[in-house]
Amino acid sequence: MAADAPLRIRMLESITDVPASAWDALVGPDAPPFIRHAWLSAMEESGSAQPETGWEPQHLTIWRGKNLVAASPAYRKNHSMGEYIYDFSWASAAERLGIEYYPKLVVGAPLSPATSPRFLIAPGEDVPTLRLALIQAALESAREGGCSSVHFLYPREDEAELLEQQGLARRITLQFHWKNPGYRNYDDYLARFDSKRRSQLKRERGAAANQGILIRTVRGQELGPEHARRAFRFYEATCESRGPWGQVQLTEDFFVRAFRSLPETVELVQAEHKGKVIAGAFNLATPERLYGRYWGCFEEHPFLHFHVCLYHSVDECIQAGRKVFEPGAGGEHKIARGFEPTAVHSAHLLFDKTLDRAVRDFLRREHAHLQPAIEQAEDLAGLKPWPLPGQGRATG
Repeated sequence: MAADAPLRIRMLESITDVPASAWDALVGPDAPPFIRHAWLSAMEESGSAQPETGWEPQHLTIWRGKNLVAASPAYRKNHSMGEYIYDFSWASAAERLGIEYYPKLVVGAPLSPATSPRFLIAPGEDVPTLRLALIQAALESAREGGCSSVHFLYPREDEAELLEQQGLARRITLQFHWKNPGYRNYDDYLARFDSKRRSQLKRERGAAANQGILIRTVRGQELGPEHARRAFRFYEATCESRGPWGQVQLTEDFFVRAFRSLPETVELVQAEHKGKVIAGAFNLATPERLYGRYWGCFEEHPFLHFHVCLYHSVDECIQAGRKVFEPGAGGEHKIARGFEPTAVHSAHLLFDKTLDRAVRDFLRREHAHLQPAIEQAEDLAGLKPWPLPGQGRATG
């Protein structure tokens, strides 16, 4: 197909409307799993991200003949749950102004608060041109679909900069990520804390052994359908413990599909006590990064959450040479355990000019508090600069 052949834009009502091979050719082998065809398909085909749950697929695609050359995962939404870039106050402001805030168009992956490309472009294509075409397609699709606004959630920083240049309001919020500057072992990680904090972390991690709890990671061929069902029960238990904010949004079938279609990526941390699995964490792994997604427990034990969700996986990241561990949105308790404040991005355009001005004013005021919040988090973390004297850097 000639490179100058005309381009055609299509909006897809299901990720299954495009072959997995064509979509994943745009994603590439090293991208986070949340934009892979298998992940989006598991979300949609399981009933977790469907119109009935407020996630109506509206994937934006660009074709040259029969060849898919660019795409953005997108959903028309009638609520703000499962996004983790919180705009509930914007919806309330819209209501006070007599503006219908929902539906809105969200460009991103459902229930996946992790940075990943939002503009998927085939190798060899004109990236700047196709990025602009996808932005325009999102705006036009939203207007034609009666949406109040367009929201690009968790784009890469360079994509956020482009969106800002195109007139969208850029938002920066914080997550807390563990970063590996070259640790050789877990003791190197502990050495970055003062003696009081180091003793605290050792005590919290050591509690599991004193309680007779064994913690290990199940991965690869060892994973089976029973692990997928167990991961759902952990997720369900956590949601139910959180009251009205703990809405169960994922189905058991989602976990079954994800475990089956992403076996090289899915991991399940399990805590066992007296022969029973009592807690666990569903994670996703790539060679460079670990993503913590859902945790849950059937028995309460002191410090069990910290060990299952943080310490165990930090140790495994060091052993595997992974550079970053993203344990998900929120969780200021992570700061004191060596997880560093990390900027994540979003970009927003509201079609009502009065509401758009109000949101932009809110974002300006929010941004003014960002640097003090980062400095406060860094002070609380209290990490010593690396490498420490005499530590050196890991090699190989």
